Amino acid sequence: MILVNTLGNYMNVAFTAFFALMLVRILEPASYGVMSVLLGIAYVLANVLEFGTTATIYSTVPQLYGKSQQKLYRFIKSTFFFQSLFASSILMVLILTFPWLDHVFFKTGAPPSELYLTAVAVLFFIWQNFLTNILFAAKRFLRANLYINGANIVKTVFILVAAYYGSITVGLVIIAFGIVGPITFFLLMFWRNQSLIKDMKDAPIHKKDFQFGYTMTNFAASQFYNLGLRMDLFLLSYFGLREEVGYYGLSQKIILTVIASVVSISQVLSPKFATIKSRRNAIQQIKIGLIYMLVPSGIFLLLFITPSSVFELVFTSKFKSTTEITHVLSIAFILNAFGTIPNLFLLYTAKKPIFILYSNITFFAIITVGSILLIPEKGMFGPPIAIFIAFAAAISIQIFAVSREWKKLS
Repeated sequence: MILVNTLGNYMNVAFTAFFALMLVRILEPASYGVMSVLLGIAYVLANVLEFGTTATIYSTVPQLYGKSQQKLYRFIKSTFFFQSLFASSILMVLILTFPWLDHVFFKTGAPPSELYLTAVAVLFFIWQNFLTNILFAAKRFLRANLYINGANIVKTVFILVAAYYGSITVGLVIIAFGIVGPITFFLLMFWRNQSLIKDMKDAPIHKKDFQFGYTMTNFAASQFYNLGLRMDLFLLSYFGLREEVGYYGLSQKIILTVIASVVSISQVLSPKFATIKSRRNAIQQIKIGLIYMLVPSGIFLLLFITPSSVFELVFTSKFKSTTEITHVLSIAFILNAFGTIPNLFLLYTAKKPIFILYSNITFFAIITVGSILLIPEKGMFGPPIAIFIAFAAAISIQIFAVSREWKKLS
């Protein structure tokens, strides 16, 4: 399962790399920076407005799938309903205030139409992520990756046609990634699973299925983490470093693409950590997890030693500054791979998301304060220092929490 999901994710990585290679040749660094910030906002909000349902899905669906289909459909429909309701309400406020927020904080200078497209894309990302997590939790990894990469093919054709006619803009890129891609995913999924439409329609909605306590604690924890991962780029934009935002945005895209392999591994490990009952079983799963995390860690090391000539060949000389920043960021993110293991233990074995909340608040605070202090002095090389310190501090907190919960296992 890890192999299937990892291969699927690396196909997604290949598409992401293709999009980056093409767009850096079409857009100027400043425009690429605007695109990076707007898509960054969309991805962050999509994670923020999932309201912690990912953890609830992985802890609930494996127990119901194949055993109680009626309860499973009720859980899926109830969770989807409340998530969409809360997300839509907040997005309506965002649409009304987005131009003002961009003028005061993000400072992209993007026209209102692109800002509104970004807000719409957020809801589509939320729905696609929800359905993807349902498939992963049900161990339908092959189907999920087929739908994801089928959507990637359609996005590729869409962008190639637009490029042929010379009409690539930031707004069109947002439409491709945030609207065309998710809609293709939905069509593929429901074409393959047509009976789901009737089953979901007939299922009731129960508030208790949303599991507010566990869900909202994990929600708060994950949002501090996701926002922390993007604060560096947002603050570079805030300080008005236009071209450096473009260089840093491309480097961040490379790093986040590698993180996709970390996510693919954790998606398969999550149900396994949820079934741990003894120290012996925990040691076995932790060893397996650490071995698999050697793969993304090795990729980060390869990025660190990759010469600048390779980056310039791939991304053109316009983005030559991306090389140095990628080297620095890759070292900081090696910690991210191995830090996933204590996170999985606390969330699914100990079921104590409160510790993750504490560590992620620390993570967010260090990146934010560190970037604010370091950017005026070091420019785009300031945030990587803060990121490294933030990962080290957050992982230390989680390891301490694991040592406490370890004593409760037999």
